[in-house]
Order: sequence, then C-alpha cells, then structure tokens
Amino acid sequence: MSITFEIILIVVAVLILLSVIVSKISERFGVPLLLLFLALGMLAGSEGFGGIHFDDPYLTQNISIIALTIILFSGGLDTPWKSVKSVMKEGISLATFGVILTAAVFGLFTYFILKLSLMESMLVGAIISSTDAAAVFAILRSRGINLKGRLSPLLELESGSNDPMAVLLTITLISFITNKSDSILAAVGLLLLQLVIGVIVGWIMSKISLFLINKIKLGYEGLYQILIIGLLFLTFGAATLLKGSGFLSVYLLGVLLGKEDFLHKRSVLRFFDSTAWFSQIILFLTLGLLVFPSRLLPVMLPGLGLAMILIFLARPTAIFISLAPFHFSIREKLFISWVGLRGAVPIVLATYPLVAGIVHADLIFNIVFFVVVISVLLQGTLLPWIAKKLDLESREPPKKKMPLEIVAGEMIPSELKEIEITTPSKVDGKTIVELNLPPGYLIVLISRAGAYIQPTGNTVLRSGDRLLALTEKDALDQALGILCDNCE
Repeated sequence: MSITFEIILIVVAVLILLSVIVSKISERFGVPLLLLFLALGMLAGSEGFGGIHFDDPYLTQNISIIALTIILFSGGLDTPWKSVKSVMKEGISLATFGVILTAAVFGLFTYFILKLSLMESMLVGAIISSTDAAAVFAILRSRGINLKGRLSPLLELESGSNDPMAVLLTITLISFITNKSDSILAAVGLLLLQLVIGVIVGWIMSKISLFLINKIKLGYEGLYQILIIGLLFLTFGAATLLKGSGFLSVYLLGVLLGKEDFLHKRSVLRFFDSTAWFSQIILFLTLGLLVFPSRLLPVMLPGLGLAMILIFLARPTAIFISLAPFHFSIREKLFISWVGLRGAVPIVLATYPLVAGIVHADLIFNIVFFVVVISVLLQGTLLPWIAKKLDLESREPPKKKMPLEIVAGEMIPSELKEIEITTPSKVDGKTIVELNLPPGYLIVLISRAGAYIQPTGNTVLRSGDRLLALTEKDALDQALGILCDNCE
C-alpha cells in the first residue's frame, strides 16, 4: 500500500493524541513527560512497533529550531519578573559560569573515558550543559510539592537562561573543530559576539513588539497571537543573520514582554502555553524517531559512567562554585545540584555535530541521548524524596490562579490586576470601606487560604490576601499607595 498524505496525517494525529493521553501517567506516577514522549517516538520508529524509518538529522534540526524558539519564548513570557528579579545575579551566574564549569568538568572526563579529542570532548560537555525546568516543575506539581524560599524562581531563571549559553558554546566549539585554523581566542570572540548581538536584537525587538501590539488596532483578538508569532520568528531570524544568538534573543524578547502590560496579555499567555506544549510534543516525538535503540547498546557502559559523573560531580562542582559568592545553605546547594535534569535541548544540540559532519557525531549523539535518559530517570524519580529529605518543601499551598478574567479594549478602559498583601501590612484587619479606595479601583475577588471570597464594603482584609481588582491605571497607582507597603 502506498503511503498517502492522509495516512501520514493519521499517523501524526495518533502520535499526538497518545502523547496527550500518556501525560496522565506523568501526573499520576510522577514519570517525567520527556521520557514518555521520547518512548512513544522510539516505539513508532523503525526499530519499534510503528516501523517508521526516520534518519534525517537535517530535518530534525530544523523542526527542533522552530520548536525551541517557541518553547524558549513561552518560557521567557511566563517568567515571573517580580520573583526572579530578586535572584537575578545568582541566576545569571548559574546560566553562565555554571554552564561553562559543567561543560568543562564533564568534557574532561569524556576525554578520558571516550578517548575523543579534547575539543570533541568539550563539545560533548557543552551539549549536555543545559537543564530543563519544565521537567522539574512538572514532577513537583504532580507530587504537590512547593519549594521554600528563593529556590523556585532561581531554578526557573537558571533553566530558561542557560539554554542559549549551551547553544552558544556548542556552535562555537563546532566552528572551532570544523575550522582548525581558527584560534581559541577567535572562538571566544565569536561567543562574545553572539551574546552581545543576541541581547541587542532581543532588546530592540521587545520595544518594537510592545509598540506594535499596543498601537496597532486589529479587528480580531486572535490576530494579536499571530502578530507575536511573526515578531518572534523575525527576532530569531534577524539575530541569527547578524551572527548573534537567536535563542538568546527570543528568550529575552519573552522576558521583556512578560514584564510589561500589553493588549490581550492573558489570552496571549494561554495561547503560547498551549503552543509550547504542542511544540514539546512534536520535538520529543521527532527526537525519539531519530533514535535507533540498537545503537545505544554499545554506549550503555560509558554512558552510565558519564551520567554518574554529570549528576554527582560535574553539576555539584558547577553549582557550589557558581553560588559561592551568594547566601545559600549547603542543603539548598545540594538540592539545586540534584535538580539539574537534562531535557530536550541537549538532544537537539547533539544533532548539530551530525549536520556539521564531525567524525564522531554518531557516538556523540548516542552518548548524549543515553546520559539525558539516565539523568531524567534517576534525578526525576528521586526529586520529591530529595526535597523532603533536605527539608526544602514549603508548607504553604501553591497559589491558585484567579478563576476570573476580562478582555480589555477600547470600550473597557479598565483591566484586571492582581496583588498580594504581604505580612506585615497596614491594612490588616481593616474593612474595604475604611480604606477609601479610588472610584476607579474595584476589588472583585479575594483569594484567602485556598478559598475565594466575593467582597463587599464590610469585608475585612488580612495579610496574605490576594486581591483581584478591575482598575484603571491612575486608580491602580493610588490604590497601591493605600494598600501596600510591600505588595507583590
């Protein structure tokens, strides 16, 4: 039977549906979704039940670039700026020095274990150096674990911002290996150039994007999401064309847009949350199809040894050195070390040597894939237990999203804004009517201890309350002055 477009469409649809269904296994048993999606891809592949022969690293890389661009932008857009701002220095240290140290230590042991050249070994270290926050928080949410203190924002910032650095190191080392006449100084210069151009393009495009989103008058809400997709890919393309880091640019674009207010922000966030999930499914399935399980057997023993080195030596060394100037306890550093789960990015980066035609590219890809699987399986499975043993599990329940929203527009000058009254507070114990809030600020819902309260003028406010208010901008500034000493 000839393979028609309809058959291909049905196969793709079945794989996507199965990916959504197996997500319930992750929720119930805490199995990382990465493993489940990859397993589906491998089962559908040429050595699995599906029998789909797929061995195209070029197509895989192109699909991966599109998917990672969306995933990184969505991660930046969702980054809670107020919380990560307090750990910015620590996060940047982990995303730069932490990545470089992990790559160096892991690369050194790769050199002795795999007998590759020093530059190829360091390339393996660079490929494996980034972490996956999505896998971490999916496991924590599935087990109902909320972390203490600054751990959550730090891990979120580190994982979102260390992917571009890993990409930069990988591209720089591949350039050095394939152009042996280039000096190490030239490679370092290329790395710095990509960083600087990536930051500049991301910042400029954030200003342009914010202006267009708020000023252009589109007749349909759904067109704003399409507008942002166009701006997102324009940012990546422009940065890459200028020899900068496209991945860094789109992540920075997401972060800078996420900290600002713009039209239809809530619907945009929902749209990119769904789009990022779809991108992850397509990405993991494609990577799973590219893997031939029989080729993993010869690398199992060295791969297991390198995985142990990554988990128990390379990552902890990088964390303890990178966080040395900052005030974190030994327990917190141990936990951050353990949370260094590898994800899709290392497997995607492992396709770069294949495309570049590096001699030991097949060995590099299989080793990286095996190490990622062991990392997710071991660290992901024991993550909740480690959090409890180190006494880093917060007793506070995770914050729930307010079950109410409104779409602002020309006819509705007000928009919904959420604030939290922290402890201590000058309004604790006072009724709403006593506060004399401005007319343009209307509290429509209060979240307290996991329950929701529909307020009246006689409702008494308490420290820890989260207020959802329909407000105009001028009224919001006045209300914050009345309600807050240190509102979040």
